[in-house]
Amino acid sequence: MAIRVLIVEDNPVARNFLVRVVHDSFSDEISVTEAGDLESARRALSLARPEHRGGPAGQSFRLVLTDLELPDGNGLELLAELTGYPATKIVTTLYSDDDHLFPALQCGADGYLLKEDRFEVLVEELQKIVRGQPPLSPAIARRLLSHFRGSDAPSTLSSPGTLDFGNTAFNTSGFNTSGFGVTRPVPIDPGQQQAAPEYERLTPRENEVLTYLSKGFTIKEIASLMGIKWFTVNDHIKSIYKKLNVSSRAEAAVLASKHGLV
Repeated sequence: MAIRVLIVEDNPVARNFLVRVVHDSFSDEISVTEAGDLESARRALSLARPEHRGGPAGQSFRLVLTDLELPDGNGLELLAELTGYPATKIVTTLYSDDDHLFPALQCGADGYLLKEDRFEVLVEELQKIVRGQPPLSPAIARRLLSHFRGSDAPSTLSSPGTLDFGNTAFNTSGFNTSGFGVTRPVPIDPGQQQAAPEYERLTPRENEVLTYLSKGFTIKEIASLMGIKWFTVNDHIKSIYKKLNVSSRAEAAVLASKHGLV
């Protein structure tokens, strides 16, 4: 019987990319259902429930990949609704900051992958599922280690269920964040960061993107306002983060406001 996978992603290019990643990640027969919004995802999940299909429990989805920003809501809503659902739930997103990462883990995400990662990296991370390891993009793994290093709270792992690939059942691992709490990004100490020279290195386009980021616009909204593609905006954001030595829009916004850019 094929392993059923649900991919919730509104961008067709990104969705097709993730479909290829999933098929290359496992040797078992895979059946992928695609959903472009929350409503479609909920409908697919409802139809897949054994009580609706009249079939065995194996007909349920065993793997769910969801974006965080969807046309009709937030991926966190879907994660919360899937509490107790017998599937490995993985966030696939462009966001690597605390404001997105920790709420996703608290809502039940068993993994967190960045769509900007190379194809081979995403395949490798998904394959960790069958080894009982949480699939995490390398940047996210480093961020978690950095966040909890020196903290008194241990980063414990739980095992919410199993994922059956072929004839072998493998444990799936998820993060238990009940004891962590969500901490807000810490503003950069001006004594440790000389921001002015860094701002001089930003291109006019990067300054424009930073201004919109600081005002709370999403990547899709910025792309629409600037008349460019969303992945171009993402490239600008990555460049901004690197030049300013920050890792979230909150930190970038603090620096932008402090130096009068917004």
